[in-house]
Amino acid sequence: MLKLKNVLQKAGSKQADLAKALNVSQATVAQIVNHGEWPKSLDELDLQERICDFLGAKGVAPAELASVFEEVDQADVRERINAFLAEIGADPADLASVLEAKVSEPRAVLADTAARSVPKSKSATESNQEESMLLRKQTLFPATRKHFGLFRDPFQDDIQSHEDMYVSPDIRYIREAMFQTSKHGGLLAVVAESGAGKTTLMRDLEDRIVRENQPILLIKPYVLGMEDNDQKGKTLKATHIAEALMAAVAPLEKPKSSPEARFAQLHKALRESHTAGYRHCLVIDEAHSLPIPTIKHLKRFFELELGFKKLLSIILIGQPELKTKLSERDAAVREVVQRCEMVELMPLNGSGLDDYLKFKFDRMNKPVGDIIDASGIDALRAKLTLVSSRRDRETVSLLYPLAIGNLLTACMNLAAGIGAPVVNADVVKGV
Repeated sequence: MLKLKNVLQKAGSKQADLAKALNVSQATVAQIVNHGEWPKSLDELDLQERICDFLGAKGVAPAELASVFEEVDQADVRERINAFLAEIGADPADLASVLEAKVSEPRAVLADTAARSVPKSKSATESNQEESMLLRKQTLFPATRKHFGLFRDPFQDDIQSHEDMYVSPDIRYIREAMFQTSKHGGLLAVVAESGAGKTTLMRDLEDRIVRENQPILLIKPYVLGMEDNDQKGKTLKATHIAEALMAAVAPLEKPKSSPEARFAQLHKALRESHTAGYRHCLVIDEAHSLPIPTIKHLKRFFELELGFKKLLSIILIGQPELKTKLSERDAAVREVVQRCEMVELMPLNGSGLDDYLKFKFDRMNKPVGDIIDASGIDALRAKLTLVSSRRDRETVSLLYPLAIGNLLTACMNLAAGIGAPVVNADVVKGV
């Protein structure tokens, strides 16, 4: 860390003020102040002169300006930490652990240690929540790929086969549950947030059936424009599902005119197809938009049988609203809920984020450490974790593949733009 940081604080100026005066990003100033790394795209001497002019205008003495770009003396840092800990009455064990650490950011260490002795302010937690956000779609710039030595975007159209799928223990269970349901029967609801990988799991199921030459017919009714009421869009009704099943199982048969005859025709077609050795799996994507009456009718489709054999398995895939619609407290859908297994795709908490990034960049023959360091991964995790301002302090994780890919792509673009060798915590905070 440069002495520049302390001089800025004494002058009552923020790094954001300096960034604005220099017409550069805050991440660029953070790289200079915290790590002594100067952007390759700008002239270093010119920047230093402009920084000195800025500090001089703030009343900083020439004597201080002479050493402002020198590294902070670590012995002095240790003395300041010692004095601060003694002042707040911190435990000696805390002091020992701090002094054994590699101190590159004294104020961060002081703040961390102080937090053990005094409660955190509410505003600090709330500001972290305000800074956490989901980014719109991001694309890796050509200059960024060159900067990091990548030949393609690791998060853009990166899954071309089942081998490209990241499989955590959670994903592995859901993946197998979907396959076993399609093969042996059952009613399964897969619930996940947007960007968690639901579509990838559905594609993987289709690919596996073809790859393993399984005699399973996947029937997917079109859900374009589907909503749970006719005011907002078009509802998917039981008759539409029956039409999709008939088109897949017996495409050459002409549908009967009356509803009763059509359902009898469907049952007969499913029995004949089952006898021929085929299994049938109805997959409804965006199932959170299903109207309650259609959800109730799914039980009747599920109960189409040939002896003890179920003729149709059902997989519902949807966002968390589906979980609400399939609540056991709702008497209208209790018959479906009692027969439905629900699995939820969880965010990549804990070591999941590290494992996911390692897998992604290993597929590109690139060590993850060449892209993002440990501090950067921790900052990604913090930025995509929200803490509510309510009394219960509920934590909401947004660590899903789509959100991670968008945020890291934006960070990589910024790092390349300011000449940072890897994405670190300062770069993540600058996005």
